[in-house]
Amino acid sequence: MIEFRDVKKTYPDGTKALSDFSLQINEGELVTLIGPSGCGKTTTMKMINRLIEPTAGTIYISGTDINDYNIHELRWNIGYVLQQIALFPHMTIEENIAVVPEMKKWKRKEIRERSEELLDMVGLDPSTYMHRRPSELSGGEQQRVGVIRALAADPDIILMDEPFSALDPISREQLQYDIKKLHQEIRKTIVFVTHDIDEALALGDKVCLMKEGRVIQVDTPQQLVLNPETKFVKDFIGERKSPWQTAIDVIAGEAESCVITKAAYDEGNYPTQGTFIIKDKDDKFVSALVNGQQVDDFTVFKNDIPLYKAVDELQKSHQQVYPVLKNDRFVGTLTYRDIISYLRRETAAKDGVIQ
Repeated sequence: MIEFRDVKKTYPDGTKALSDFSLQINEGELVTLIGPSGCGKTTTMKMINRLIEPTAGTIYISGTDINDYNIHELRWNIGYVLQQIALFPHMTIEENIAVVPEMKKWKRKEIRERSEELLDMVGLDPSTYMHRRPSELSGGEQQRVGVIRALAADPDIILMDEPFSALDPISREQLQYDIKKLHQEIRKTIVFVTHDIDEALALGDKVCLMKEGRVIQVDTPQQLVLNPETKFVKDFIGERKSPWQTAIDVIAGEAESCVITKAAYDEGNYPTQGTFIIKDKDDKFVSALVNGQQVDDFTVFKNDIPLYKAVDELQKSHQQVYPVLKNDRFVGTLTYRDIISYLRRETAAKDGVIQ
């Protein structure tokens, strides 16, 4: 979807912002750019919509050199969310959302429907918020509007430049959750710049760690934490290799002994005691079976949530077994026994004890 190929950027004063920078961002991915101040992450982002031009190298979107696009059409197809929310203060929220759709000559009815849909999507009641002005919203509400304004014209790509850094911790964490959930629903290609490693790990399908204008490691959050490729990566991640930060797909057991196929269930071939997971022939989770009774409102976990969040949910529930799903497919189960075994192994490894 977006490809940087041997890109360099040297400013007139001689500052080298990027050196031989290459990065592949696939369609529908949320990629976070992280690194020390001055590493080139914001420069990288601004090159995508040609706010900054490279000194050398090429950037492609959908296989086409970005210089071959009409610059206005290129930017209309790229949403942009800044730390400074930059809503127009004299306009209503509806009018703010409508800016780009109106430039693209959408019909009034289409714009209104799109505005209502997006406000609903981020938990802002359209009947309450459509006619308010930015000054009547909290910082978190304004930033939500900033996000959906970037989505209003249905662009293929969203650029987010430290959008939550000015917010208080509670608003920031809630917006991180909202963006993660929103991305799972809309599957836009999102490039997200942040200086906060915890935010980068929480949001990214992939994390690109940069230093002095170069890519040091691009990986999933789990792999970046568990398998840093250099001392710089290890030092930058720091103590986040805590076992509580580990994604649960590393911990989950295979647990075939507690899995039943849907075909077997339909034939009545299943135990009447204990907890079992029902999956179909494509490994998709169907439901659970508890003491012979099918249970549809069963708590399930996505594969990439960290252990500490899973434990929070476990404490609220009385389930014995928790299915772990990746893209709706069953990949394993999580139990208290799995967690205890994992924590024992991790503690023993840090203490130099062989298990």
